Amino acid sequence: MIDKLGRSIDYMRISVTDRCDLRCTYCMPADGVAPLRHSEVLSFEEIVRIVKLASALGVKKVRLTGGEPLVRLGLPTLISQLKAIDGIEWVVLTTNGILLSENLPELVSAGVDGVNISIDAIDEDVFERVTRRSGVSKVLNSIDAALRYPQLKVKLNCVPMLANSSQILPMAERFLSDERLSLRFIELMPIGLGGEETGISEDALRAMLEEKFGEMTPLKHELLCGPCRYYKLEKLKGKVGFISAVSSCFCQSCNRVRLTSSGFLKTCLQFDRGVELRPLLNGTDEAILSAMKQAIWDKPEHHVFTEQGGSSLEQRIMSQIGG
Repeated sequence: MIDKLGRSIDYMRISVTDRCDLRCTYCMPADGVAPLRHSEVLSFEEIVRIVKLASALGVKKVRLTGGEPLVRLGLPTLISQLKAIDGIEWVVLTTNGILLSENLPELVSAGVDGVNISIDAIDEDVFERVTRRSGVSKVLNSIDAALRYPQLKVKLNCVPMLANSSQILPMAERFLSDERLSLRFIELMPIGLGGEETGISEDALRAMLEEKFGEMTPLKHELLCGPCRYYKLEKLKGKVGFISAVSSCFCQSCNRVRLTSSGFLKTCLQFDRGVELRPLLNGTDEAILSAMKQAIWDKPEHHVFTEQGGSSLEQRIMSQIGG
């Protein structure tokens, strides 16, 4: 579907749960948040129905997120059901990797096309400082396990901050020695608890990486790679990417909407604008389609991260939104 600014919306991010087994400082408070009741979370049947309607509007790619999506039981079943929908070309997963290794065989059998694994440190002490939990070895094992499936697209996501600045070069050296991997640095966004952390700019990252690993050469934009800009470092085989939503606004080419675990169709990460689909699920497909069309048509023009104040700003934290 085309919104009022002429953007083609063909990508839906779906949060299957607001629960998570980590407590990353930029995402959740140390004590967590009161989770939704199971009765408040969309069922797989409801998610499939919404995606079928979204597909009719032109959505081709679905990304499953959380919280941590793998804490929800039966996720491979949902993936296989989504893969069976006409028009859906890609079903991919974003995960923190803690539970990925043990679930990979079923996920791959279900047809998952790719996994993005979030990892902000490879040193256990720094990992615990950022996530407030132990388990970096589980994440590293999951990365190795994912690479054993040649058909699986594997990407690594890192949020660079002052808290994990010591990890930038060791992570690049470790992961980008493998040409199959890409390490993407996602700029810290001032949403929820993210506003309490100190991020590292893309310019600073580029300077660090080039000083250690040589000149950075831009790569051709990849199909379905979204807003990420990829580069090749002179001394490393893999690809380094930058997703800098705040400092390099790419809203003019945004192609996505988000569905929260409670059924809110969210049309922009920073704003609370969209439509509650959950109450409409007792009605007709036509009513749901009409509401989705109107919400997508009214998708905001751009974020206002660099401005002071504003109306309709999102008040929920990232785990409640679905990232």
